[in-house]
Amino acid sequence: MEQSRRSFIKKSILGAVALGAALPSAETIAATTAKKKKKAKRIVLLSLDGICVAGFQQAKTPNLDALLAEGVLSLQTRVVMPSVTLPNWTSHLTGSGPEQHGVVDNSWEITKFKLPAIETDSAGYYPSVFKVLKDNLPEVKTAFYYNWVNLFYPYNKQYLDEVSFLEDDGYVPNYEKAFSFLKTNKEHPTLVFLYSVHTDHAGHKYKWMSPEYIRSIEEADVEIGRFLEKMKAEGLYDDTHFMFLTDHGGIEYGHGGVSTHEMIVPWGICGPGIAKGLQMEEPNNTVNTAAIILHLFGVSQPSCWTGEVPESIFSGK
Repeated sequence: MEQSRRSFIKKSILGAVALGAALPSAETIAATTAKKKKKAKRIVLLSLDGICVAGFQQAKTPNLDALLAEGVLSLQTRVVMPSVTLPNWTSHLTGSGPEQHGVVDNSWEITKFKLPAIETDSAGYYPSVFKVLKDNLPEVKTAFYYNWVNLFYPYNKQYLDEVSFLEDDGYVPNYEKAFSFLKTNKEHPTLVFLYSVHTDHAGHKYKWMSPEYIRSIEEADVEIGRFLEKMKAEGLYDDTHFMFLTDHGGIEYGHGGVSTHEMIVPWGICGPGIAKGLQMEEPNNTVNTAAIILHLFGVSQPSCWTGEVPESIFSGK
């Protein structure tokens, strides 16, 4: 992004010289650049496990539909292989695939893994979006809410201000905790990961696309709607970026293969500076999520990351 912007300005200046036109002032260039670099205030990751495209389309999700109508929705986002939970959520939050972060299955632990990460911090963790933000924006506040115990294993707790785990597929109390965290830290840049595994478990127990699976998505949408209404009432909604994320789809009673039902998922984003009402056609992947988060906060990504920032998600692109 930055190189492209510099190249554009350089070419514009050279063209102006060739035509004998007046060059833009340093103040004009600085103001334009500052406007483009306006940083995000807060980002909330609305994360549901195991959402296939067909299930998302069939479920009645008026709250998610209204939210994503204000931004960008992709129905062609690809997940990393294997199409299972831990590798893909780790890819969302580290801007890298299993080849880099080393989380190749659901059994990864800090002292038990098959493939070492290409880079780690002093405690042995691959650099996550939480670490990179804390290293570059000391004032940033970060939180991680989850209900599948393995999910947290790949992250160094040192870089999180609040962590909340709920047992037995519980997730509703975490929505309230997340809102309280956002409200308390509304003057700070904030990143919240708000996750539930109950949708995936419904697929495994009852079958993907079963009435029970569809109902689990609809139940989550109700809680998301309540959460968004609280954000609006507190005046936190308009200047927040929301991202809707999932890790894989499913087929029959499982996932992990390479069918389109497992490998292609919905993905969305809305908020200040994001295009409105756009059906995303640009190629997208789970590794791009963290890259976009850093871009919105004005932070450069580590060289070990492979994620990219899709240009089409921004208004005017």
